[in-house]
Amino acid sequence: MLEEFASQAFWVGLLKIIGVNLILSGDNAVVIALAARSLPAKQQKAAVLWGSGAAVVMRIILTIFALALLTLPWLKLVGSLLLFWIGIKLLIPEEANEDIDASDNLIAAIKTILIADLVMSIDNVIAVAAAAQGSLTLLILGLAISIPLVIFGSTLLLHLMERWPVIITVGGGLLGFVAGEMLVTDPALTGWLGALGVAFDAEGGHPKVGGLSLEIICGLVGAVIVIAAGTFIGKRRAMKAAVHEAAVEVDPPKS
Repeated sequence: MLEEFASQAFWVGLLKIIGVNLILSGDNAVVIALAARSLPAKQQKAAVLWGSGAAVVMRIILTIFALALLTLPWLKLVGSLLLFWIGIKLLIPEEANEDIDASDNLIAAIKTILIADLVMSIDNVIAVAAAAQGSLTLLILGLAISIPLVIFGSTLLLHLMERWPVIITVGGGLLGFVAGEMLVTDPALTGWLGALGVAFDAEGGHPKVGGLSLEIICGLVGAVIVIAAGTFIGKRRAMKAAVHEAAVEVDPPKS
């Protein structure tokens, strides 16, 4: 153990993992901020803390099994559909309900964070596993150091969302983009896409159409779908609430 800490390769690997996590944790911070934005201030801090910690622990577990997970057919496809649903759900304003306990809202937010992070981490952990080069100690240390980075990013986004609500829409679009990218990289679709004329490059087998990345194309389509669906459902829900309030004012319930 001490010999590993003393080696130059260990510290270089540690810096690589921290760098990779700085790049890959942006979408995780977005999910945490979106899920926690409707909570009271005290519970926002709890959701960010627990969500960030659990997200990093989950990423450690996923990284250990990364190579096996990434070869499973249908896993990315199911995950992308789940991420589409989460992105749309997070864009829809929550209805005020006094009968719902605040602790239930906190638990629901943490569950959303965990599910979304599980889905998004499947494709990202391979980079972390490569940087760790088989060292479990290096992997755990590097990801543990990343916890405050994710917490800081989530907290900053929460404040920015309060000031500029458009960031909420951008965040939902990011989740849709990740979902769209993930959908077309599922191994189960390789044969079907190939039959449609989609080419796969030699490095990583990324799908391309006419020289353009199919992942980016589907990512942009996914972002549009999530933003459009979330905005439409949110406006429809707001209209129903307004009609209901108007009806109550005209004909208030008898006590």
